[in-house]
Amino acid sequence: MFYKEIPSLLVPPLNFAMVSKGIYRSGFPNTKNFAFLKKLKLKSIMYLSPDEYFEENYQFMKENNIQFFQYKIEGNKEPFKEISVEDISNALIKVLDTRNLPMLIHCNKGRHRVGCLIGCLRKLQNLSMNSIFDEYRRYAGPKLRISDQEFIEIFPTNIKLNREYLPESFLKFEKPHF
Repeated sequence: MFYKEIPSLLVPPLNFAMVSKGIYRSGFPNTKNFAFLKKLKLKSIMYLSPDEYFEENYQFMKENNIQFFQYKIEGNKEPFKEISVEDISNALIKVLDTRNLPMLIHCNKGRHRVGCLIGCLRKLQNLSMNSIFDEYRRYAGPKLRISDQEFIEIFPTNIKLNREYLPESFLKFEKPHF
């Protein structure tokens, strides 16, 4: 034979990025992304949407022994929809527990709901609001929502986290809120 077999392409999900060691963010993964996700050796996937999850995604998680968390968070669309502080707090407790890592956190496009969650995570890490909003805008692009930024800004940082299972990268911050 005169050709080399081409290995399967590794295609990350839309808006994929590493947030911190063992914590990833993205838009909704599809079957084209499964080979890539498999390489991450995920322990869990968190979905931030009230929408139904696809059967092929459930099958992928089952085959790869991946735990699934879903928080039915509506988009923060004014004036009638608001993100729940309780849902974001509970999601952060799961994210900041090494027993659940590596973890992929996603919503449909990986912009707003994930952006709010990651913004609140960064606030717990004592990052400046400017850097938090810069990161949020990087993914939200021209569709940024002022209501999301307001949510992050007023989000309370008195979450009860289990110090025993906090990720090492989270402990490196001088004055984390917990």
